Amino acid sequence: MNNADPTACVLVIGDEILSGRTQDANVAFFGQQLAAMGIRLKECRIIPDVPQVIVDTLNAVRQTHTYVFTTGGIGPTHDDITTDCVAAAFGRKVVRHPAVEKALTAYYGDRTNDARLRMANVPDGPDVALIENHISVAPGYRIENVFVMAGVPSVARAMFEAVAPHLQKGAPVYSQSVDAHVREGDIAAALERIQNAHPGVSVGSYPFMRHDKLGTSIVARGTDKAAIASAIQQVGAVMRALGEEPVFGPTPT
Repeated sequence: MNNADPTACVLVIGDEILSGRTQDANVAFFGQQLAAMGIRLKECRIIPDVPQVIVDTLNAVRQTHTYVFTTGGIGPTHDDITTDCVAAAFGRKVVRHPAVEKALTAYYGDRTNDARLRMANVPDGPDVALIENHISVAPGYRIENVFVMAGVPSVARAMFEAVAPHLQKGAPVYSQSVDAHVREGDIAAALERIQNAHPGVSVGSYPFMRHDKLGTSIVARGTDKAAIASAIQQVGAVMRALGEEPVFGPTPT
């Protein structure tokens, strides 16, 4: 993989994720979409609804990654504090976006209240761009290299689809897997040799239990399809030598 390729961090904001009450469904989506675009998802951090934690974390990761995607905390309730924290991280004031306020008022009609209008709040500055989506009236927004998005998976996905065409792309990352009922410890030494022989490929090992029998799934990831195929075929040969028939995943296309 090219070290010059763009990188990303996903910040999942919300006590409900850390408490286990809500299961995050966004990270896998971002990882898959970004990999296909050649953007390396290097970090994912799940952080609580604590202002200083959000500010400090955001300021740290936006300096070290090409893009930062935040999810959660831009709704109408008292614990939706992401916008206040993003503004603080950038040294900005929070303002009410007039076009969004108008759209929300039109949508909610006589149900409009100040809580709902909080979803029109954004950091000030001419560089703040709205992120529209086809599901919700309330938009996200971009400020410099930070994309502030909803936590609701369908809305987060719609927002990502809106910004994806504008992101810098790198070499796409491909992957292929091979599974067999062999134990990790029995193939660990061979895996190390295969990894060393394929420096441009990331070889990962993932144990599983199927039909009350232990096994291992090996996944090779990288930008070179031929190198991935070579690594996977070598792993398959090791599995056969141990008396188990490997099951290969689809060849990258």
